[in-house]
Amino acid sequence: MRASILQVDVKDTESVDSRRTRVAGLVREQAGADLVVLPELWTTGAFAYEEFGAEAEPLVGPTYEVMAKAASDAGVWLHAGSIPERDPDGPLYNTSLIFSPSGELAAAYRKIHRFGFDKGEAVLMAAGSELVTVRLPETTLGIATCYDLRFPELFRALVDAGAETLVLAAGWPERRRSHWTLLAQARAVENQAYVLACGTAGTHAGVPQAGHSLVVDPWGEVLAEAGPGEEVLTVEFDPARVASTREQFPALKDRLLGLEVPRR
Repeated sequence: MRASILQVDVKDTESVDSRRTRVAGLVREQAGADLVVLPELWTTGAFAYEEFGAEAEPLVGPTYEVMAKAASDAGVWLHAGSIPERDPDGPLYNTSLIFSPSGELAAAYRKIHRFGFDKGEAVLMAAGSELVTVRLPETTLGIATCYDLRFPELFRALVDAGAETLVLAAGWPERRRSHWTLLAQARAVENQAYVLACGTAGTHAGVPQAGHSLVVDPWGEVLAEAGPGEEVLTVEFDPARVASTREQFPALKDRLLGLEVPRR
């Protein structure tokens, strides 16, 4: 299976419309890939909080239309990253869009864990509540976004739902890049699954981005890693290795569920 990870440079000087057009062109260039992945909030920048409200769009909005067409033109499964989605009832969500090779919406995932503690995304956007998996011919994807990476229980639930390849769209800051690599490898090892982690390059609202998108195999080995700038990271991997890894080292079968916390 061939995947293209598009580590987009999000520049404050580039308009959202221009970036949509440019990124759609990058997607079309990946014809021949099975799966293309974009980063989190690449239209606005993950740290450009003041832009979320102004640039929020309905689920079926400008980004949806452009990315659906790009997926269809390239004939690829496309994780189109995430957008600031405005629900008809009012709330904003950090929502990922996944399209089939025919340009149909296969799934939408509203980010469950919002970053910022008592500011930024955590107060500007509502939390999603539903796990999302997407069945491809070769593998089942489990969908997560950026800060979700710090919560292993989410990924274990995705594996319980059938996920074999964990796809993460992110806008991860450079100052915590060591956590990015460590946690991506940890999620791969503990779930015996592939991790495809796509981040952004550039600077969002003064926050330098980590870049260094990566693909990790079920043993925790990094198969490919990008540098700090805009880059298309292309990797071929064998989805069958998930089943063989889980058979050779059946750690998931030894899980103990329903453990009680001892009283003190």
